[in-house]
Amino acid sequence: MENGFSRALIILGVVLALGLGASAFILGGKFRTIGDNNQKILVKGLAETLVSADLAEWSVGVRVQADTFSETLAQLRKARPALDEFLEKQGFASAVRMEGSEQVTPNFVEEQDGNGRYRRVQAGYVGRQGIRVRSDDLQKIAAAHREIIQLVAEGKSVEYGAPDYLIQDMESVKMSLIGAATENARLRAEEFAKVGKVKVGPMRSASQGAFYILPADSDADSDDYGGAYDKTTIAKKARVVVTILYGIE
Repeated sequence: MENGFSRALIILGVVLALGLGASAFILGGKFRTIGDNNQKILVKGLAETLVSADLAEWSVGVRVQADTFSETLAQLRKARPALDEFLEKQGFASAVRMEGSEQVTPNFVEEQDGNGRYRRVQAGYVGRQGIRVRSDDLQKIAAAHREIIQLVAEGKSVEYGAPDYLIQDMESVKMSLIGAATENARLRAEEFAKVGKVKVGPMRSASQGAFYILPADSDADSDDYGGAYDKTTIAKKARVVVTILYGIE
């Protein structure tokens, strides 16, 4: 009886030992798998290319000032033909001109009273009417921008800003750069992996950083925040940054 009981204890001990050993093996495997999955590398990829604007938008207008509303409106309508004539001579037909509405608003100025305090008082009215010229003939827009100063020299009531030089198919530019930046990120990851004597695994996640449109001759260093869209130049440089997480095998 006693010998049978001893054999039972021995068998139970063996079973328990085997069970604990199997548990340790299983847990060890999970730990190694978890550890392997946590080995990763985070890299940034950069791509840039030269692009050229293919659309220009230019804002011009008429501005007058007079004592009364009716006088201001009359002067505004009297000044407008000079601007129309200039645009026609520059080769901009009415089809490429978007005309804004006539506006007459009170003109306020700061005035100092006898006690040295300032207050806003109305001093007549200001009349404005804007025109936006839109054309894919960028050189024609640039030439008109240079020539319009002559109207100012002749005393014409015109106002204008600098043209905006734009890229119409921005999405195509961006998509091509994302592909190139992704390839660049993979190359960088592989260089890091060589040093660590490991192999780059599959992509775990990816995100696009800022997208930049810069002057072509820009050498400014950019980060991943904000982005930029230069509209002052025809020749530009497009740049995109991506951040990619790879596993390591």
